[in-house]
Amino acid sequence: MIERKQIPRDKCIDNTLTLLKEGYLFIQNRLERYSADLFETRLLGKRAICISGKEASKLFYNSYLMKRKGALPKRVQKTLFGENAIQTMDGRKHLHRKELFMSILNQEQQDRLTKITTKKWQEAIERWERVGKVIVLYDEVNRILCQSVCEWAGVPLSNSEINYRSKDFSTMVNTLSAVGPEYWRGKKARRRTEKWIRGMIEGTRSGKLKAGRNSALHQVAYYKDFDGKLLNTQMAAVELINVLRPIVAISTFITFTAFALYEHKEYVKILRSGNESMREMFVQEVRRYYPFTPFLGAITRKNFMWNGYSFKKGTLVILDVYGTNHDSRIWKDPYKFRPERFSDKKEHIFDFVPQGGGDPSKGHRCPGEGVTIELMKVSLNFLVNKIEFKIPNQDLYYSLVKIPSLPESGFIMRHIKTRTPK
Repeated sequence: MIERKQIPRDKCIDNTLTLLKEGYLFIQNRLERYSADLFETRLLGKRAICISGKEASKLFYNSYLMKRKGALPKRVQKTLFGENAIQTMDGRKHLHRKELFMSILNQEQQDRLTKITTKKWQEAIERWERVGKVIVLYDEVNRILCQSVCEWAGVPLSNSEINYRSKDFSTMVNTLSAVGPEYWRGKKARRRTEKWIRGMIEGTRSGKLKAGRNSALHQVAYYKDFDGKLLNTQMAAVELINVLRPIVAISTFITFTAFALYEHKEYVKILRSGNESMREMFVQEVRRYYPFTPFLGAITRKNFMWNGYSFKKGTLVILDVYGTNHDSRIWKDPYKFRPERFSDKKEHIFDFVPQGGGDPSKGHRCPGEGVTIELMKVSLNFLVNKIEFKIPNQDLYYSLVKIPSLPESGFIMRHIKTRTPK
């Protein structure tokens, strides 16, 4: 018989403001305080149980016990994901919608996007070298990825649009936890983007816009939902943005990749030797080590017991993503940057969750994880093997309080030139 245990309870009326003050470390701080894998609190007025670790991740992605409907705050839907999008769906309807994303992001399409992005990187380098100006890598990679993903998806993007479209995508991401004027800036960016993409869906359906049959734009425009009907124009726009925006958001990982090279110069020589396995290990360690997604939410479907703890139906459950990726029970020396830890090649389905856990084809793990890894590898190759540059004095501090986090300067580079292999 399993011994019943009491879930530690954080003695605070509501911890929402505290979460904003502590950021990525909010859950870890309390788990250390209570010497437990979980604790109870209140967030946005709701009772919530926060969990962390491999076993907690398995629980979180158990679709018989957990659902997503009702877990994602409306304020996050109104900036980052869009209202009633795939992230809020469950069961057969979710699986049906997920097939759309898996089809759009299949291996052939990943390869095509990688080729386009490689071309855009080369064009950007030629421009930087020709102009000879100082650049902010984060901003430039936003542009590169925005151009790449729009060309790949069949979404027309004129030169005059590149700057503000890429800025709107990054604003949606960077105002995730914002309040006040910053939050309203995120909502405005989403409204502008939704209006733009609605026009693309309407143009495709009317025949005014010719998108290739395999393009993301065409597939979303003509996708039939679980009920056999086309998505309405707004919903189709939301889901197409959920293809485009996460790919532009890889600019955060790429900026941290450059920062990791700056902090750990000993890997540059290894990477220049053409060691493909090290390239893969390096980007995986960037994804594990540096902050990206802080935590994820779900709702319990029914009453159940887990490890002696009682969970009641309708309870908000928060999985500590950052903490799981830094769990000392999973990772030796978790706060050391060590790419070699990924040399084992084993599958990390529930213990490595930078973009969610579980099976991406059946659950809520990001279907674009493969794209993320490949685009990071392409970018790493350019940073190491294709260009030379200087890194001026700048503020490279990144905060574990601010969500999402990024080096303050955005990683400034100057005197960029094409590298001549020695």
